[in-house]
Amino acid sequence: MDSKIQYILFDVSGTLMYKPKLYTVISEVLNKYGYDVALHELKLKHKLLSEIIHFPDKTSKKFYNEFNSELLYSQGILPNESILEAIFSSCSYLPWEKFEDTKVLSQISLPMGIISNFNSSLKEKLNDFFSPIFNTILVSEEVGIAKPSIEFYTKALEKISIAPENILYIGDSIKLDMEPALKLGMKTLLIDRENYFPNYNCAIMDLKQILNYL
Repeated sequence: MDSKIQYILFDVSGTLMYKPKLYTVISEVLNKYGYDVALHELKLKHKLLSEIIHFPDKTSKKFYNEFNSELLYSQGILPNESILEAIFSSCSYLPWEKFEDTKVLSQISLPMGIISNFNSSLKEKLNDFFSPIFNTILVSEEVGIAKPSIEFYTKALEKISIAPENILYIGDSIKLDMEPALKLGMKTLLIDRENYFPNYNCAIMDLKQILNYL
């Protein structure tokens, strides 16, 4: 990467924002049902399932029960209505927070934008956490297209009006973020704070490392 970068695009969930209590809450529910699951294993399985199961813009109890069933299967736990209900009720409406390393955004002078599989509440959340620092915010619910659709990324390029080779895209998913951005010629960085994907050769573990690529 070099000084030709003129614009930075970010994913949001897992990249800039997360739900810090999610995994501990799920772990606590499992413990109540007699299952001892290592937190790092739970996080890894959850992450890998998130790579292959499409999250709708607006999630539902039905979706989460299906997702959590797969999560339980991956841990060797047979799901039933009781444990699924306990996980859903405990995890509903957990608060979002911004990652600590997003402080680096204040040091970036280049224009920045967002492309995210999210609902229309995202813009308000971003303003609450970061103030209005993003020049462009594309949300799947509003655009009517979701990652990993190339068309979603194409619409972002049209709005930004900057050549893809001059854009640095940063996200946390190889399938949803890296692959489509690379296909369009963008420069990319995978933010992989937990080292889930050690074989991916263009990754950072802290957003502060962005500065090394500008």
